[in-house]
Order: sequence, then C-alpha cells, then structure tokens
Amino acid sequence: MRSVSAFLRSLAAPTLLSTALALPLFTPSFLFPAFAGAASSSVFADEVPKSAATWVGFVAFDGTPQRYFERLPENFDPKRPTTLLIALHGHGSDGAQIFAGKYAEFEALLDVAKERGAIVVSPDYRDRTSWMGPAAEKDVAQIIAEQRDKRDITRVVISGASMGGSSALTFAVRRPDLIDGVISINGTANHLEYENFQDAISASFGGSKTAVPLEYKNRSAEYFPERLTEKPSAFTLGGRDEIVPPNSAKRLAETLEKIGAPVLLLYRPEGGHSTTYDDVRAAAEFVFDALEKAETPPNDAE
Repeated sequence: MRSVSAFLRSLAAPTLLSTALALPLFTPSFLFPAFAGAASSSVFADEVPKSAATWVGFVAFDGTPQRYFERLPENFDPKRPTTLLIALHGHGSDGAQIFAGKYAEFEALLDVAKERGAIVVSPDYRDRTSWMGPAAEKDVAQIIAEQRDKRDITRVVISGASMGGSSALTFAVRRPDLIDGVISINGTANHLEYENFQDAISASFGGSKTAVPLEYKNRSAEYFPERLTEKPSAFTLGGRDEIVPPNSAKRLAETLEKIGAPVLLLYRPEGGHSTTYDDVRAAAEFVFDALEKAETPPNDAE
C-alpha cells in the first residue's frame, strides 16, 4: 500500500491529533451496559431483525461450531472489488449486538459501510467475553480467509467498541498481513496495564498476566506501533472512562502520529465509556477515505 500520511492534511475531516483534541466536548447521550459486562443488557441473536443481517455458521480450526452475522451491500456483485468491515461486539454480548439497532457506535459503522458498499461481518469471536485470545484470533482469520475465497475482497477494516475496540487493535497487530485499517472505539491498547475483567481475560489468554505475561504483551497493540504504520487507524476515547481507561490507546495514537502513520484521535476529556454517532462516523470515514486515497494512482498528466 502506498503511504497515506502525505495526504492527511488535505482531508476535509479533522485528521491531526491537535485538531481532533480541540473539538468541542460532548455530553454522552448513550450508555452501553453490554460494553460494561452487564449480561442482562446484552443483545443476542433473537433480537436481530431478519432483514438486518444473515446468520452464518462455520466449523472452526478446533472442530467447534462457530458463527458470525453478515450484511451484504445492496445489489451486491461477488465479482466486484469490495471492502470487508469486521465489527467486534463488546464484553457480555455477541455478534448480534452490531445489528440490534440500539447502539449509536454501531449504527454509525453500519451507515458508513452501507454508503461505501462494504460487506459487514460481526463474529462472536469465540466468546461473549473473549478479548481476542488465541482461539478468537484464529476464528477471525478463518472468517477473513473464507470471505476472500468467495468474494473479491480488496481491503479489510477491523473495528469494534469496548472489548471490541481493544480486540480490533489486538488483531491488527497480531495479523497485520490480514488488515488494512483499524477503528477502535473506547478500547485499550495495553493488556499488561489493564485491570478490569481479569477473570475473563485470563480464561481467554490461557492464564493470568503474572503466569503468561508475554501473551498479554503480545496482545497489546501499544508495544507494536510499527505494525500499523501503513494502516489508517482511528481512535475514539473518553477521558473519564473507568471501564476501559483511555490512556494506553491515546498513547498509541500519539506514537503513530509521531512516526508518520495515518491516524485520527477523537479524544473527549469529559467523555465516558461511550462515543457519539458523529464521532464514530468521523472515525470510520477517515479510515475509508485514507484507504481509497492510498489506492488512487497519481495523475501523470498533472
């Protein structure tokens, strides 16, 4: 991929960290208990309208039955070059959360995907509380491979909110060969630093951070910014988020800008564990625009 850092300043949306940080603060109008692990507030398959997405089952690497939800673009042609948007659910929910019509974050992702003609896939990624452990990583890689086998997938963007925003970063640095762009909504970039949901993360990662510290480091995107240098990345974060504190993801975004990577940080100092529709839309448009501009050949006649 041709580097896109040179064109960032020409985009209409705010792209520089200093610009994004200066945007007006917002008052959070959406609360997302499912992201916080409240199972009673989670969204599951029977709540997804049949018209919103299709349930797809597959057999995973270990022989277990797994699934994902899929939405194809209108008038979809499998032979036409297409972007695949992977959207990852929050802690305590499953892949249905993206299509439930209840969350501003996911509505923004779906709207941008529809406008850009992208396929949307929302996997369970192994568990309602997986945090992108080894099995979840293999499941997502298998889904990407199967999508590419049957369609002309030219770009893959991975996204998610809360646990999903953290897991999107993890997968992007674990499998940079499979990913072209990242949208992380209220996620963490450092599992050695992160302290919440440790029972679930330990079960997913194969032990506690004291027992298998390298597993936690290897799944922490902050330690591998060089794997994102050619991949447009967008972060939305709230300064008062106590569920998934923003510090590590903010540091990662700032590091990416310092090394010339294409990055957008929408950081709201007074924000909590949620992001507005407008901010997620800006994040998604930034990544899609960056990928489209990177693939546009220069005009030799100019």
